[in-house]
Parts: sequence; C-alpha cells; structure tokens
Amino acid sequence: MARVYATAAQYEAFTGSPPPADVETRLRRASAFLDSRVFRLCVYAVDEDGLPADARVAQAFADAACAQVEWGVDVGDVTGAAGVGWGSVEIGSAKLSRSVTATSGDEAPGRQIAPAVWDALRSPDLTPDLLVVGAVSTC
Repeated sequence: MARVYATAAQYEAFTGSPPPADVETRLRRASAFLDSRVFRLCVYAVDEDGLPADARVAQAFADAACAQVEWGVDVGDVTGAAGVGWGSVEIGSAKLSRSVTATSGDEAPGRQIAPAVWDALRSPDLTPDLLVVGAVSTC
C-alpha cells in the first residue's frame, strides 16, 4: 500500500488556498514521487504503517508533499508530461529544439523536486536523531 503523507486539509493550511478538486490524487502521486526520489534516501523512525513515527518528521513530510503538489500547480505540469514530445518550438525569434526520441518526462518541471521540499526537510527542528536526509548505508 502506498504511503500518503498529507491530507487535503494540510494542503489548504500549507498553501492558504483551497485545494484542487483532485488533491487526493495529487498528494498520492507527490508522496510516491518523493518516496522514490528523496525519502527512500533518508533515515527516520517509522510506525507500523511505514510512516514517520515522530510528529515533527511527519509534519515535514506532509509539508514536503504539499510543496510538491503546489509546485506542479505553479509550473502548470502536475504529471511531468510537459517535457515530453516536442522536437522544436518557436516563439517569435526564440527557437528551441531537442531530440524527441531522447526525451523522457524526467526533465519536465512537474518531475523536478520542488525547492520548498528541501526547505521542509532542512528545518532546524529536525535534528539528526530524528531525520538524516540523503543517507546511504550498507548492511
């Protein structure tokens, strides 16, 4: 079962704006994205559901998920599809081109980690005994 780190109410509190109609889907996708790109590289205590056991870490993860959703809304790309499929674009005298076959969605704005995610995870309240970001270890 996929972990979801934030609720619609937390999104509204974080952004100060009403959530989009599909906010639960967006929060689920943002949580999975952050799990694969950020949280899996962190060390923190978990509860029986695999969620952060400490309330401060849980809040930071909720803020990070909300920030990721807000980023997608702000950049106009909530799925990463905006970076796929164009070979060349011209707007006035500006011309951009790239290989369509070499382009995945990973370069799209919607597939970037929102800067506010790092702000949430670098809070001074998250001491190394609670959360270590970017930890890599071997057993």
